[in-house]
Amino acid sequence: MCGIAGQLCYGSTLPDRDLLEKMSERLAHRGPDGQGTYVSGRIGLAHRRLAIIDLSDDARQPIANEDGSLQLVYNGEIYNFVELRAELVGKGHIFGSKTDSEVILHAYEEWGTECLPRLNGMWAFALWDEKKQQLFCARDRFGIKPFYYTEAGGSFLFASEIKALLAHPEAGKKPDDETLLTYLAWGVLDHSKKTMFDGIFQLRPAHAMVIEANGHPSQFQYWDINVNPAVTSDITDKDAASHLLSHLRDAVRIHLRSDVAVGTCLSGGIDSSTLAVLINELIRLEAPLSVGSRQKTFSAVFTDPRFDESRYIDEVVAVSGVDAYRTEPSAGQVWDDLQKILYMQDEPFGSLSIYAQYCVMRLAAERVKVVLDGQGADELLAGYLAYEWSYIRGLVTSFHWYTAFCEKIGALRHYRGFFWCALPQLFVRSGRRRLLKGDIPKVSRYGGTLDQVLYRELTSTNLTALLHYEDRNAMAFSIESRVPYLDLHLVEYIASLPLDQKIRAGVTKHVLRRAVKGLIPESIRCRMDKMGFVTPEEDWMKSELRPFVLQLLTSVTFHTRPYWDADAVVKNYLAFLDGRSAYSPELFCIVCAELWLQMFFDTGNTNPINVRVKKE
Repeated sequence: MCGIAGQLCYGSTLPDRDLLEKMSERLAHRGPDGQGTYVSGRIGLAHRRLAIIDLSDDARQPIANEDGSLQLVYNGEIYNFVELRAELVGKGHIFGSKTDSEVILHAYEEWGTECLPRLNGMWAFALWDEKKQQLFCARDRFGIKPFYYTEAGGSFLFASEIKALLAHPEAGKKPDDETLLTYLAWGVLDHSKKTMFDGIFQLRPAHAMVIEANGHPSQFQYWDINVNPAVTSDITDKDAASHLLSHLRDAVRIHLRSDVAVGTCLSGGIDSSTLAVLINELIRLEAPLSVGSRQKTFSAVFTDPRFDESRYIDEVVAVSGVDAYRTEPSAGQVWDDLQKILYMQDEPFGSLSIYAQYCVMRLAAERVKVVLDGQGADELLAGYLAYEWSYIRGLVTSFHWYTAFCEKIGALRHYRGFFWCALPQLFVRSGRRRLLKGDIPKVSRYGGTLDQVLYRELTSTNLTALLHYEDRNAMAFSIESRVPYLDLHLVEYIASLPLDQKIRAGVTKHVLRRAVKGLIPESIRCRMDKMGFVTPEEDWMKSELRPFVLQLLTSVTFHTRPYWDADAVVKNYLAFLDGRSAYSPELFCIVCAELWLQMFFDTGNTNPINVRVKKE
């Protein structure tokens, strides 16, 4: 896990060493274990190292092949690097290190750009081919690792985070209005190649690009997911559960490959609890050195029982005997931390739920360098309750009327309270969108059949944003976060299953619940609620954050923005404070957007972290 940056110059322009140094410095938190720079001809590459695999100096980057004709900067982990290395050695390749980054170099030598489908892991890399005079850049299948780029000053620039690109005086000078409005209205980001900075783009998941020395970048998609649209199939419940558990065990095993300590994020839900129990099983059977004799877990807890999952965490601890560490996000510290998170995230985010994750990563950094997390399971296995209506609607339109009836009865039996609250919330959120100005792009998260919804959630409307949050929260504390549910073979297996293995009779994640029967506590396996790392956002917006939000909403800059009716927003927030209007996330999105605009655009400060909305 690292930070990467670079500059490919067009025409007679040459790489700017000072610029590369500034870009690298802004990524220092991603790699405190070392740094390196390569400048030759038109190419300049910079790297910040977080040492995870092969801790020796042999693994320093930029890393080259034997004759120096290939230079690589890379961020991520190739989990099947051991197997790929053996295959490449068999083909005559000679390695000078034990790192997975060198495997990418030799895989490119052997297969060219066709090496990508062979990689199983998370990555963002840039590989300079001196002989071809071209830069080959690629990002993993789900966008677990970030890759941003822009063109400025007659050159192509790339980096792991937007803030590094902002080191160039011509990059990201104004917001991208369309992307910002989409976020304000729907709470989504990372749903396209555009970012909230005008002219700065991201390489889409499962995409690669080749940039010639004279410009003209060309992009291509090297992988896509196919979500099975069938409602049922011939596979038995027993076989589906057995195969899923086998794939998940393999995914966890390969994600534990590390030369440094590995821990686990434990929320108390079925996904993270399953990971914790499987890791404990592997400790007994295979004793992975990266975990040690006792697994370390990290959790967020709250005094308020509405947001606390301590009793579920306690059950996992009781059955597994892990070393459990906990943190309670502080209401008194939330404003200062909010601004730090915003700087690390580079773009505004949809809710304060990521604050709990931020606090968990801060806690984990005291004891481990790598954590495993359960991200991706909900989108793969239809874990969110809102998917129920998409499923039922698809069943009706495909004439599966009896199954649709059973699903409706099951959904109402298990989630009546959720749907009772969700319906009025739709009207509240619709009303808040009317506070915005401009042409708001349409975003359909739940339209269409369940397979179509899951495809969008995996590739654009949800998972991409969650992975963005995960990466920046972890890297803020120089932590590598790994997501075993997004292992290639596990993903392709789950995607191949029929829809009734994902939702049945109102029960989400049907096949996973069957697969872990007897492994995790029944109270967790049969949980029908959905929390994760949540926070008391509504309470904080009414109490601890109130003075800061009022200061922000009454600022001169807030009333000059073209994105909202400022007076109406203030009136609406006051109505919420007085109990005359229900809360919805759109209020936080507006507050977060204004804070972001002040931080990155209003000051002219080249180091936005120095900008603060002062406490009074």
